Amino acid sequence: MRFSIDEAIPVLMRTPATLRAMLEGLSGSWTGPDYGPGTWSAREVLAHLVFNERTDWIPRLRIILAEGDSKPFEPFDRAGHKDLLAQHTADQLLELFAADRQRSIASLRQCRLTEADFARRGMHPALGPVTLSQLLAAWVVHDFNHIAQINKVLAYQYKTEVGPWEQYLSILAPPSPR
Repeated sequence: MRFSIDEAIPVLMRTPATLRAMLEGLSGSWTGPDYGPGTWSAREVLAHLVFNERTDWIPRLRIILAEGDSKPFEPFDRAGHKDLLAQHTADQLLELFAADRQRSIASLRQCRLTEADFARRGMHPALGPVTLSQLLAAWVVHDFNHIAQINKVLAYQYKTEVGPWEQYLSILAPPSPR
């Protein structure tokens, strides 16, 4: 499927509701633990999504539109969400994410992007040249990636409880690095 802003926005809009349906009101027994060394809990993924929403997608889109590839993006701080994690419950993070995503979608729509805009280039500090359409497609896939990650961490909470069914439950395969 080729990137389409008209196909991307509905997915981006659904992510907060999807996460709310999955996580709202769950105890810390579900949202607090991770699923192995170097992995994140559901609550940490939420904090990451909030931080990412504030510092990555729309700010980088604006750099592409204003500067093109002459100004590299700021490197993403993969630990930048730690303050959010320390200060907020999972339910509070869900609310923050929903509000931030709503603002991001409004900003995206205000740009009134054209087909020519999607080919505009930016400079990623690690990946090199990227296009605006690649940035926006990555935003959608980033959401799917973290929804899958949250599903995995939730499933892991019953890893030892499923007994012999574990061999049929691929979600319980050993963790891979994020």
